[in-house]
Amino acid sequence: MTARKHVGIYPGTFDPVTVGHLDIINRATRLVDHLIVAVAVNAGKGPMFSLDERVAMVRESVAEFGTEANGSARIEVRPFETLLINFAVEMEASVIIRGLRAVSDFEYEFQMAGMNARLNNSVETVFLMASERSHFISSRFVKEIGRLGGDIGAFVTPTVHQRLMTRFGETQ
Repeated sequence: MTARKHVGIYPGTFDPVTVGHLDIINRATRLVDHLIVAVAVNAGKGPMFSLDERVAMVRESVAEFGTEANGSARIEVRPFETLLINFAVEMEASVIIRGLRAVSDFEYEFQMAGMNARLNNSVETVFLMASERSHFISSRFVKEIGRLGGDIGAFVTPTVHQRLMTRFGETQ
């Protein structure tokens, strides 16, 4: 009898992916055998980068983890535009991983986890608290600081930083 492979999904808009996201990704690999970083279309948020650009940035950013991180999960990056719980079932995931930065995140995430459980109770939601060095980082803040000429180098990878600077140059 072979052990069941545990697949996890870490969904988000990742506009752009930050070191906070990467911290959650790295830590999530300790919990599952296979981690799918699911990049959402989420047109309602009006992303700065296209879906293809965001997928590419996440792939570039997790490349340093290789195919295995911490000797465990293989990381895969995929776009999705369906209901998250349906995507999780399609990917045969048993867990959805969500990062929490602050108490203010909890209420929304708690409601979302409850709704997902109501839609399909075979997929669990696991919350990972942001680390003390990244709990204040959000994609929205990174874009705002960068757009106004602030130094965002500590909040994103060098590749993402370059993409942001190029984009800001185009819009200024």
